[in-house]
Amino acid sequence: MLSKITVSPAPHISQPLSTRRVMLDVIIGLAFPVAAALWFFRQYAEIVLVASVASCLVGEWICNWIRKKPNSLGDLSAVVTGIILALSLPPMAPWWVAVIGGLFAMMIVKMPFGGLGYNIFNPAMASRVFLTACFGVLMTTWTVPATMKDEGLKIVSASNTQAVTQATTLGWSKMILKGQKDAAEINPLIKLSFLGDEGGCLGETSALAILLGGLYMLIRKTITWRIPFAVLISAAVVAAIGWLIKPAAYVSPVIHIVGGGMMLCAFFIATDPVTSPLTVKGEWIFGVGVGVLIMLIRLLGEYPEGVMYAVLIMNALTPLIDRFCRLIPAGGKPQCPIV
Repeated sequence: MLSKITVSPAPHISQPLSTRRVMLDVIIGLAFPVAAALWFFRQYAEIVLVASVASCLVGEWICNWIRKKPNSLGDLSAVVTGIILALSLPPMAPWWVAVIGGLFAMMIVKMPFGGLGYNIFNPAMASRVFLTACFGVLMTTWTVPATMKDEGLKIVSASNTQAVTQATTLGWSKMILKGQKDAAEINPLIKLSFLGDEGGCLGETSALAILLGGLYMLIRKTITWRIPFAVLISAAVVAAIGWLIKPAAYVSPVIHIVGGGMMLCAFFIATDPVTSPLTVKGEWIFGVGVGVLIMLIRLLGEYPEGVMYAVLIMNALTPLIDRFCRLIPAGGKPQCPIV
C-alpha cells in the first residue's frame, strides 16, 4: 500500500483539478484588478503587463532549456507570477524594469530551486524587493489615473512632461505620522482607494476589483477563506489600536485595509499554495503574521508599505510553521512499545 503513495511538493490539491486549472482560476480572478488597471492607467498598464508576463515566460523557458527539463509553461504559473508582479509595479515603470523583474523572479527565485512547488519565496514579491533596492525612485513614482477629475488633482504633489504624479494614500498616512499633514485630510481618500481613482501600483488602486476577483476564487474554492480573513482582521486590529490611542497621528483602519497592497496580498499573494503552510492551524498563523507585520512596517517603519517584506518574512518561517503544526499521521500517533 505504501508503494502506491506518491510524495510531491506543494501545491497539494485535494480536488480533482490540475495545476493548470487552478492557475487558470487565479488568472480569471486577477482579470478584475487587471481590467481596473487598464481602465485607470491605459497604455502604461498595458506595457507593464505585457513586459512582465512575457519576461516571466521567457525566463522559465530558458531555465528549462538550460536544465534540459520538459517545458513547464503549460501549467500557467509563470503567467500568474507575471501578472502579480506587474500589479505590484508603478504604472510609469519602464518596460525594461518589468523585464528585469520577470527574469529575476523566474531565473533567480523560482526555477533554480526546481520550479513550481519547490521555491521558498514568492517570486513576484522577491522580485519586487529586488527592483525596489535597484530602482528606488522609479518604484516610488505614482501616476495620477487617467480618470481623475479636477477635484482629485488637489492632492497632486508634482508633475513632469510625461504624466502628473501624486502621493498615495499610504504616503499621506506616513506624512501624518511625521506631523506634516492632518489626519482629517485623508478621510475623503477612502472612497478613491476603494474604487481605484488614485495613484499607486497597478494592483493597489481598486480594492473593489481585487475583492471581486478574490470572491471568485473563494467561490471556485481555489483558495480558502482562512488566510485572507486572518490577514485583513489582524491588520485591522493593529491599525485600530493605534487609531484609538492617537487618532490625530494614525489614520482609520479602513484606509489601511483598502489602501496599498493589502487586498492584493490577502487574496492573491499570501494565498500562494507553494509558499504558505499546509495545515489549517498553519494558515491562521501565517495569515496573522502577514497582517501584523504589514501594519508594524506601515506604522513604525520608514517605508509606507510593508506587504512584500511581510510576505517574504513569513515565507521564510513557513517550514517552521509546518513543523510546529504537523498533522497526526494516518492511524494516529505511534504508541511506545511496552517494555
